[in-house]
Amino acid sequence: MPLYDALRDLPLHIEGYELELLTQGESDGGPGRTTTAIRLTGSGENGVGEDVVYEPEDHHAHLEMPRLPLAGTWTLHTFSSYLGTLALFPAEPGWEASRDFRRWAFESAALDLALRQAGTNLADALGRTAAPVRFVHSRRLGDPPDASVLVRLARQVPGLGFKVDPEPEWDDRVIAELAETGAVETLDLKGHYVGTIVDPGADAELYRRAIEAFPDAWVEDPRITPETEEIIAACRERVSWDAPLHRLSDITDLAHVPTAVNVKPSRFGRVEELMAVYDHLEATGIRAYGGGQGEIGPGRAHIQYLAALFHPDAPNDVAPADYNLAEPPADVPRTPLAVHPAATGFRLTD
Repeated sequence: MPLYDALRDLPLHIEGYELELLTQGESDGGPGRTTTAIRLTGSGENGVGEDVVYEPEDHHAHLEMPRLPLAGTWTLHTFSSYLGTLALFPAEPGWEASRDFRRWAFESAALDLALRQAGTNLADALGRTAAPVRFVHSRRLGDPPDASVLVRLARQVPGLGFKVDPEPEWDDRVIAELAETGAVETLDLKGHYVGTIVDPGADAELYRRAIEAFPDAWVEDPRITPETEEIIAACRERVSWDAPLHRLSDITDLAHVPTAVNVKPSRFGRVEELMAVYDHLEATGIRAYGGGQGEIGPGRAHIQYLAALFHPDAPNDVAPADYNLAEPPADVPRTPLAVHPAATGFRLTD
């Protein structure tokens, strides 16, 4: 049975909703983070989601826009269909992908609320068991690049792996320090962030050096150019995709069937689309690992919960929030992370 069939007819009663701006200061070599927590209420329960739109101005505009007419009695599916008819932004968002991010925030909150109103949780509704989640830590190395925090964490946290973003500024010393840890599991080449502040370009020499230095790591989101095509073809079994994936069709339409993909729930926008992706990956044997988008609120638990249900043993980029601090404390949680679903809803116990 398709996964979504277990969720689509959940009754859902909404009386209103609240928004809360969440902020976190500068962390892990990058700027601060702003997100919005969404809380749907109804029948004495609440359901929470997190809007991970990257532009702070889009969050502030959301707080100021007229309230959406969400009150009513629905099923999860009819609410999702209705949500698709609404303008979730007062004006064009700064980034087109933001539409899916905000849609997911409302849909995940609705899923949480519907499950709580039904007196069940996501694991039980899907007939799955949450397992401890193996996670990796993702961190940019700053300018100039400095691998010392990752080197320290590799010694401090047994079994911790890393997802890193190779950049042209990485010299042989930085690459050697990272390689010596033996902990790099994913190379995020960010080849599909063209024109953004995290666009490293498509440096064929950097690709070659990184791919050779980390022979067991996933090679995520390479940009295929005449200069990089041969390098990527030689490691095709290690290539995975992330940023280009917003619909199931983005996976099925890839030129080559991937060995693995990075599943970021907020990229897919709708619960139905995400469940269809999980169905397809299990049917085809394509491996999945989970990813985050700087969640600092309830969305962090959501991505950990989904990883626990669908790909607990993968190099999931869902590390607890303390890892995002500029200097993670000595007592950061260890991997694998014990995941305990709450008795009801789409959330974890504290």
